[in-house]
Amino acid sequence: MTPAIDPTSFPPTVGELDLHLFGEGRHERLWEALGAHPRVHEGVAGTSFAVWAPRASAVRVAGDLNGWNPSATPLRRLGDSGVWEAFVPGDAVDCHYKYEVVDARGHARLKADPFARRTERPPGTASLVEASSYEWGDGAWMAERRRTEPLSVPLSTYEVHVGSWRQGPNGSLLGYREIADRLVPYVVDLGFTAVEFLPVAEHPYGPSWGYQVTGYFAPTARHGGPDDFRALVDALHQAGVRVLVDWVPAHFPRDEWALARFDGTPLYEYADPREGEHPDWGTYVFDFGRNEVRNFLLASALYWLDELHVDGLRVDAVASMLYRDYSRPEGGWVPNVHGGRENLEAVSFLQDVNVVVHGTEPGATTVAEESTAWPGVSRPVEAGGLGFGHKWNMGWMHDTLDYFRRDPVHRRHHHGQLTFGLVYAFSENFVLPLSHDEVVHGKGSLLGKMPGDEWRRRANLRALFSWMWAHPGRKLLFMGGELAQEREWASERELDWFLLDDPGHAGVQQLVRSLNRVWRAEPALWSGDFDPAGFRWIDADDADQSCFSFLRLGVGEAAASRPVACLANLTPVPRYGYRVGLPAAGPWEVLLDSDAEVFGGSGAVAGTPVVEAESVGWHGQPASAALSLPPLGVVWLAPRA
Repeated sequence: MTPAIDPTSFPPTVGELDLHLFGEGRHERLWEALGAHPRVHEGVAGTSFAVWAPRASAVRVAGDLNGWNPSATPLRRLGDSGVWEAFVPGDAVDCHYKYEVVDARGHARLKADPFARRTERPPGTASLVEASSYEWGDGAWMAERRRTEPLSVPLSTYEVHVGSWRQGPNGSLLGYREIADRLVPYVVDLGFTAVEFLPVAEHPYGPSWGYQVTGYFAPTARHGGPDDFRALVDALHQAGVRVLVDWVPAHFPRDEWALARFDGTPLYEYADPREGEHPDWGTYVFDFGRNEVRNFLLASALYWLDELHVDGLRVDAVASMLYRDYSRPEGGWVPNVHGGRENLEAVSFLQDVNVVVHGTEPGATTVAEESTAWPGVSRPVEAGGLGFGHKWNMGWMHDTLDYFRRDPVHRRHHHGQLTFGLVYAFSENFVLPLSHDEVVHGKGSLLGKMPGDEWRRRANLRALFSWMWAHPGRKLLFMGGELAQEREWASERELDWFLLDDPGHAGVQQLVRSLNRVWRAEPALWSGDFDPAGFRWIDADDADQSCFSFLRLGVGEAAASRPVACLANLTPVPRYGYRVGLPAAGPWEVLLDSDAEVFGGSGAVAGTPVVEAESVGWHGQPASAALSLPPLGVVWLAPRA
């Protein structure tokens, strides 16, 4: 039997300042104080263990280092902080371990370390002692990130579920480094400027897609260790691609071995089930009013940005955090101190996270998935906002998909679904999301939403993408959309890459590649995404023909860039001799035609690559051109350079 250590034989590795800051919720590098850390302490090599369990009567370490005999490795309580700590001599790197937490009644539970930076591969649930040896190669990227304002650069995001983008033989999961070898050149080839990963923090249940997190500091071990994940981020950075990850501070699962009832009582979660239990997801809700819980989550956010070099966090389910009555019946929720439905603790928590993230990690961004009309989500905290860098535009997504799924013969009656979004397009720093949520749970694929026969479905999808890339707002497309995936996404299988053998599907992919290339090359298409000066309708009222036309204009440093006109004909009837107003006479080149044969289109009205605008006023513009609009097509024009 392993001899028992005396936890008082070494002075604490957690200092008084650490405990003070933790108690106030302001320890911005809390992961360095709590958790398991190989270190030399008092001249002796070993591992420090520290965990927060204020209502426990005892805490011990069980693991490989002591033959899973917890009585051999007791921790001591540090004053009234609720933190238990001990230093254990000897090499424990890569050892599996858990904490035996004994509650006030003497009942012992084995718990994973909330601050574990490495975990056992599921279905195993142990924590591992981690010591990174990774040498980063993205120094130039990180230096440039610190100098860059995220809102000033183009952002076109490819959303990825790591486990189902590509797989190995017989559906086996690829490692992070194998994924890097395949994903990096693919994303670069398609021209996306960013990748956003569905949650890659450790989670026990694969079909949750990572949204039920048990390891807030650990990349999932399904694809390798933390240094393997670092290699994936590093490879993307060295290829010039930003990395965002989904972060889930709204709720956590009930697994007994994880955060739930950690010291035998509600600790990380609200005690009252009307506050602390999420009725939709069967999970617990974090207690956003408790300093130590807020600090745990804040430190998690900073850890991913600092230690793992990710460039942004997309915060999931923000609406569920903001409203105390979210998805709850009357009488099933607790009003705030003013009698209202707003969760004031969650509001202040989100504001604090955004202030600290933007203050300590210049160039990093935060993105809110927020589905209500809460004001100022992406406005500064000092101006009364929540402080996010961006907000997903869920209203645009719902209206746009609802319009495109309609038979074109009926679209004239729903014209306003595409124009209404411009009423509020600049009220937030919006991202236009065609995300994973739109291709699951019986919703079908994007292609499957489109009406008509095979040709019309693809034409509609190409028109949708071309409309989206020209519309104000940053872009986000879930993997498979670029393949014109026919089946609904399923997390247990890889995408249907064989579809690219079909020229029609390959044409949609080529369109996405061209959209990103042209969009990045024309500052008018992205510099004014958050400024009303960057957009001007040419004609928003041609409902009878389901045609739309608008201008994108450069703003700020790009004010001198050439304008881009977007013309859309969302019926299968070609429009010949269609006159549209333009801001200047002379030659306008066709930057993109979604109906071009290279994209799998008909090329039905393909003309010269240049349109001549005359000095004939039209649509309130000083010039105009008569041109042919392709069926179910979108055309981009710009003055010839």
